[in-house]
Parts: sequence; structure tokens; C-alpha cells
Amino acid sequence: MTRDIAHTALTEEIARAVESVPGVAFLRPGLAGRLRSNRTRSQRGKDAAPPVGVLTAGLPTTVVPTPGIPTAGVRLGRPDDTGRRHVEIHLVALRQARALDVARAARRGVEAHLAEKFPAEPAPARVTVTVTGQV
Repeated sequence: MTRDIAHTALTEEIARAVESVPGVAFLRPGLAGRLRSNRTRSQRGKDAAPPVGVLTAGLPTTVVPTPGIPTAGVRLGRPDDTGRRHVEIHLVALRQARALDVARAARRGVEAHLAEKFPAEPAPARVTVTVTGQV
């Protein structure tokens, strides 16, 4: 696997791990996701499916699944191949969940995933989680 493909695959795995945390509505969309949701909203008819990443009416805890894996809310960095990994997560939490609890659970989930995936790494990853909003 080339370095870019491995980086993209790890980013997608981390995104899946974060999205599976209870209380996480979705990862913060990037510019392309925001533009796509605006275009979808303007083209939507009454019977069309809701846009990606929007809560369905009447079901406050159900989020419309996102096709593919949106990774704009996940940033990975590593100063060099032997240094400590830096993971930055930006997510939107569900309103009924405490943002602090969601952020802590997301951080623990990412740390556990990285420890399982890279057991031989001596330094644990530095994981930062920011809750950018609630829905």
C-alpha cells in the first residue's frame, strides 16, 4: 500500500470509529459536503429523500446514513515516521447527549482503535475532539 492510500484508509477507519460512538450525529462536513447539501436541498421535491447528514423528521435520534465515508471531520498528522500520531476530530453531537461525554467517548474510541491497529507503537496518539455543534 502506498503512503497516501494507507493514510486515506486509516482516516476512513477512524471516521467509522467516531460515527459509531453513541451521541455522535455526524462528522463535520467539509466544503464539498456543504455545497452538496445546498444543491440537494434546492433540487429536492416533497417526496425526495432528506439530504445527507440531516436528521429525519419525527425521529430525533436517527441520522440519514451518509453514502461513502465522509472524512472531512478527521485530520491525521505525524511529524515523522517514528513520532507520535496527531488525530484531530470535529464532530456534531446529538442535542440529547452531553457534548463532553460524546467527546470523551469519541476520543477513547479512536485511541482504542489506534492501539489495536498499531500495538507496537511506543507513544500513544494525541487525539483532540472538538464538538462543533449539536442537532
